[in-house]
Amino acid sequence: MAARLHKPQRWALTAGLLRPSIRRTSERLSSGSLESVRDVFDIYTIIFLALAVFIFLRLRSVLGQRTGRERPPYDPFSGRDPVRTPSNDKVVPLPTRNADSTGVAVDGGEVVRANRWQDVAEPGSPLAAGLDAIATADPTFDAKGFLAGGRAAYEMVVTAFAEGDRRNLKMLLSREVYDGFDAAIRERETKGETVETRFVSIDKAEITAAELRGKSAQVTVRFVSQLISATRDRAGQVIDGSPEKVIDVTDLWTFAHDVSSRDPNWKLVATEAAQ
Repeated sequence: MAARLHKPQRWALTAGLLRPSIRRTSERLSSGSLESVRDVFDIYTIIFLALAVFIFLRLRSVLGQRTGRERPPYDPFSGRDPVRTPSNDKVVPLPTRNADSTGVAVDGGEVVRANRWQDVAEPGSPLAAGLDAIATADPTFDAKGFLAGGRAAYEMVVTAFAEGDRRNLKMLLSREVYDGFDAAIRERETKGETVETRFVSIDKAEITAAELRGKSAQVTVRFVSQLISATRDRAGQVIDGSPEKVIDVTDLWTFAHDVSSRDPNWKLVATEAAQ
């Protein structure tokens, strides 16, 4: 009977010795697992951070960074690149005046250049008077620089209309003219028609009229050009024009600019086919 009583005690003692050992083993395993998880976590953290830095540097090199000094949208009428003043950092378009050697006359405190519209308008003509009025309201106005910009705008508008490029058209056209162009483009798109236009040359660009209506300066330019134009239907067949024949085109376009506005852009406000 005594032996039977001692046997459970021995098992209890054995079990008591085993429990701490099991706990210590479990603690060692748990500690090792945690350290292993921490090591893996640290490695992945480093990898993700390295990838994030690499992607950031790549995006910055490709897209660049905004500094507040990005170039504004292209303005065909600006004679030079805009220059920023250090005081307010706003774009200030500089005039591109053509110096002449005919002398300067001073009248009532205003500087008046003799024959200032040489090769553009005859002295004393209504056209010269209109240009004088515009130049008085907007001292940065230069007729020859305006004509150079007009040539660029003419080609841009004709090409954008053929391609259905509404973004460029909005930049160069008044609301009324844009609505007319947009309606023609939508009609063309509905029918599945496409237009191919290629400029051969712009042979002439001359100012035919100029006036100041209130705060609106308006200048009409006569363009004489040669181009190739063809319209194709949905099946690709030519239904108007020719993809090879050069045609002569003469247009009268009127541009307007608000002389009281800080916006230096001119907009196309009227178009007319001329003979």
